[in-house]
Amino acid sequence: MYISNSQPLPIETLPTMYDLPSENPEEPGLPDEFHGWQANLLCHTCYPPNYPADQVFLASDLNLYYDSQHVNWYKRPDFFLVVGISRFYQEKDLRLSYVFWQEKVSPLIAVELLSPGTEDEDLGLTESEPNKPPTKWQVYEEILKIPYYFVFSRYTNRLRVFHLRGNRYQEQILTEPRFWMEELELGIGLWLGDYQGCQRLWLRWYDAQGSWIPTPKEQFEQERFAKESALQRVEVERLNKESALQRAEAERLNAESERLDKESALQQVEKLAQRLRLMGINPEDL
Repeated sequence: MYISNSQPLPIETLPTMYDLPSENPEEPGLPDEFHGWQANLLCHTCYPPNYPADQVFLASDLNLYYDSQHVNWYKRPDFFLVVGISRFYQEKDLRLSYVFWQEKVSPLIAVELLSPGTEDEDLGLTESEPNKPPTKWQVYEEILKIPYYFVFSRYTNRLRVFHLRGNRYQEQILTEPRFWMEELELGIGLWLGDYQGCQRLWLRWYDAQGSWIPTPKEQFEQERFAKESALQRVEVERLNKESALQRAEAERLNAESERLDKESALQQVEKLAQRLRLMGINPEDL
């Protein structure tokens, strides 16, 4: 069948993970690429200066168990941060989950990345059902009492910040898309840049100077660039020194040449004077 080149082929609309059911009816789908990359960027740029690295626990998509009376109840934040506890379980093992009643330390920060299927629950717009687990909002606000709750929509590029005041979350009015936390001496904001080859707005940590904290890869590149720049400066200084030495040597040779020329001229004058004397002429009388 002939198809004219002037007519574009129709674009097939493919289903997303939110359209396809999961084997587990309670889990409509697994995190997409953005969820994974965004969580990794948060993990790779989180370095609270007032806590040692082994007292900072960062997690993404990890089961967070919160009720010892219902041990199977959990939430799974897209990202959460706990400080003041060992980075490792019992100071030696990687955690399979975070069990609040064992750790006895609540997360300081939770981050949710809005998805079509979870947006209402993430924003506290749903209510818990009888004999069912509480909503995510209730767990964060009433049970775990997480001080800072961040919600980011990659669809609208909107960052919302909820700060626990008393027993309730209060949304913070942001004059710019960033929020500072004195407890961590760090802030979270929206950064427009290239991460993993994808140019878009990303959540990212920044320091007290307002500078974005580099990822390990960026830090390596910065150090490599600084080292190369230092080597280039040393090479420029060496070349400048050599050039200065060459100029000094040229000046010396020019001075020597002028001295020799002067001596040669004096010798010529003296020879001429001697010849005049031989001819009976006093050169001083000339």
